[in-house]
Amino acid sequence: MKLARTKQHRNPEDPAATGLVSPVPAADRFSFADLLLEATADLGTRPGRLLMTLAGTILGIGALVATLGFAQTTAGQLARQFDAFAATQVIASPATARNADGNSVATASLPWDAVERMERIAGIEQAALIAEVELRDGTVTAVPVNDPSAVPGAAPRVFAASAGLVDTLEGNVRYGRLFDSGHDLRHDRVAVLGNRLADRLGITRVDSQPSIFIDGLPYAVVGVFGDVQQRTELLESVVISTGAARSDFGLSAPGEVQARIVIGAGPQVADQAALSLSPDDPERIDVAAPQGRSQLAGNIQADVNLIFVVMSVVVLLAGGVGIANVTMLSVMERTGEIGLRRAIGATRRQIAAQFVAESVIIGLLGGILGAAAGVFAVITISLSQQWTPVLSPLVACGGALLGALVGLAAGSFPARRATRIEPVAALRGA
Repeated sequence: MKLARTKQHRNPEDPAATGLVSPVPAADRFSFADLLLEATADLGTRPGRLLMTLAGTILGIGALVATLGFAQTTAGQLARQFDAFAATQVIASPATARNADGNSVATASLPWDAVERMERIAGIEQAALIAEVELRDGTVTAVPVNDPSAVPGAAPRVFAASAGLVDTLEGNVRYGRLFDSGHDLRHDRVAVLGNRLADRLGITRVDSQPSIFIDGLPYAVVGVFGDVQQRTELLESVVISTGAARSDFGLSAPGEVQARIVIGAGPQVADQAALSLSPDDPERIDVAAPQGRSQLAGNIQADVNLIFVVMSVVVLLAGGVGIANVTMLSVMERTGEIGLRRAIGATRRQIAAQFVAESVIIGLLGGILGAAAGVFAVITISLSQQWTPVLSPLVACGGALLGALVGLAAGSFPARRATRIEPVAALRGA
């Protein structure tokens, strides 16, 4: 009984009383804050080396962010430069097939109300009919008398069109006016000339009511137009109304429908135009419509982006090598410190974490400065060119994080080497 009472009064927290041979190890008190303190303690001691180390990362991240920013900013600019006009033009024409002689012949014909049908489609702003007129004698002159001594020249082409063709092609009137739907309905003999043909015929004004003679028939010139970018052949041609072409030259059907669409509506218009013009057999109508974006502009932008991205990656790799070299040099210079820390209980993981954290901080700092430099470059150049700067926030944030990843990769090998340093050898060498 006494022995039992004695056991009951023993202190259970006493290691000797519990019979344990070794005490419980103390908890690791090396916190994340301590890791950051150790990792940043050596950064400010050599500012010159730090700046040289950051230079490669700043240049690489800055070039990469600027490249992506310029790609986003110039996307609209390239589209305007290369195909602002082509991206808004659609042409619908009858499908063709080869006959026995090997010539292409139309397998269908467009309706005369094709303009009204096309303009009912969402995305089409304006449309017009156009067809080339086959002349009987093939003569177009500015004088009613044929001069036998004159050297014969090639007659200009004659096109029939509905009102609004020049507006559809985004051209402009140099002087005079264009014929309208009233001229078309009345079959009036009026014509408009391309500016190159007008210069060739010596017609520089229309207030004197000049006329031209098409197959001997007089047509009053009411205007001269220019700047039709896609169909430049019209600048050297005569354009008359479809009504006059049907009455004087027996035009049987429109050749094409030219339409101006809003940017990006090409695929939708291409699907609906053929069905609208030929509901019973849409396959007999060919529709040439632009894609959602210019292929040429996209190819050029992709090539330019590829060049700059490759250059950015090369510079970024150079920055990563610089971080690795500086971290390795830091490991060699601090061999005694590493051995001392190992001797007083620091683990290999703590040593590795210190140098990895140091590299990540250098890389993150370079990424932040590089991303800021890239954003500044995009804004400055865009404003100087009167562009609207466009840059996704994810690109800037991603640039900073990419710098940290470069630092992580660059610091992995030096950190692994630091963990292999033995305390005795380090202290002996120190």
